[in-house]
Parts: sequence; structure tokens; C-alpha cells
Amino acid sequence: TDSKFNQGERDNNMGVDTGNRSAGKVRNHVRKEPKSENVYLRLLVKLYRFLSRRTDSKFNQTVLKRLFMAKTKQPPLSLSKLALFMKGKEGKTAVIVGTVTNDVRFNFDNQLKGLTVCALRFTTNARARIVKAGGECITFDQLALRAPTGSNCILLRGPLKAREVFKHFGRAPGVPHSGTKPYVRSKGIKFERARGRRASCGYKK
Repeated sequence: TDSKFNQGERDNNMGVDTGNRSAGKVRNHVRKEPKSENVYLRLLVKLYRFLSRRTDSKFNQTVLKRLFMAKTKQPPLSLSKLALFMKGKEGKTAVIVGTVTNDVRFNFDNQLKGLTVCALRFTTNARARIVKAGGECITFDQLALRAPTGSNCILLRGPLKAREVFKHFGRAPGVPHSGTKPYVRSKGIKFERARGRRASCGYKK
């Protein structure tokens, strides 16, 4: 017999089985463009693709990557958080690849004075409050003209896991050390009120 088969060597002319890769199962899941067909978003992508290619700015690369992202990865940022993050950063531009929303609990409009904010979208009340306080709301194409490399810009983002659905992720509801929220049809005496939820049924958690 041939020695190479005894030693388990592979003939270079034989086909190579690479498992799932050979069947085309493994795909690159990194987005190269947004799924949205919004023409204004597509123009911004064109602009920041050019800037990220022609400059060495990590800021432009990050903005481009966030423009590709799904809506759930572009969480909104409220005025209260915006004021908190920009405290002590006078003269800088706040940049949010997402929506800036109003916060009715926030009553310190003087903290928005002279603030320049760039975002994909502003709610009506948020824009009105920023402008009334002496601030400025600009778009990404205006930002590209003012700061092509992102100098004096603070890139902000809302809380990624603030959506209600994240409360249902984790260890199964009811198992020890689980704080996961269960999916229930309704809130009432008949739902999620058995063992572990009342003293008369085993124990009360």
C-alpha cells in the first residue's frame, strides 16, 4: 500500500471538505450598507463613506458604521441625558446617530444654552427647547462641512438595552437567582401567583 495513506496524508488533488463553509452556510453579518431605502440616509452614507476613505478619522468610520445599523441599534437620547453628558464640554458639538427626544421631567433649560447638537432627527419639542435656550440643531451634512474629521465633536448614544424586551432575556423566569420578566397574558390573581409567589403555596419570594 501507499505510505501516504498509511500516514494519513492528504492528496493535493483531492477535494477539501470545509464543513458548513463549503455549503455556503457561514456568511459575513457585518452590514456594508443600510437596509433602509431612505434617500436622505443613503446620501449621508455616500458622504461619510467618502470621508472615512479620504481621512484617517476614526470618528467618520464610527459614524458610517452607525448609519448602517438597524433602528434598535440607534436608540434615542433624551434632553436630560444630553445635558448630563455635555456638562463641562462647552464649545463642543454633541453628535447622535439617532433621535433626540424631549424629557418633560427635565426643567433646566439653561444647561442647553449655547449647545450645538447634530442628530439624524429631533422631535418637535426637543428642537424647540434647544433653539429657545440659545442652542443649535444641525444635520450631518452641515457637520461634515464644519468638522470633516470630527474635531471638537462628542459622539453620544442612547441606552442600547432600555427597550422593554430586554427584561425578558436571561435565565428562565422562576428559577433560582433569576430576575427575568415572564411573558404573561394578563396581570391578575390567576396569573403568576402560584408556588413562590404567595406564602400559602410553598413560599413567597
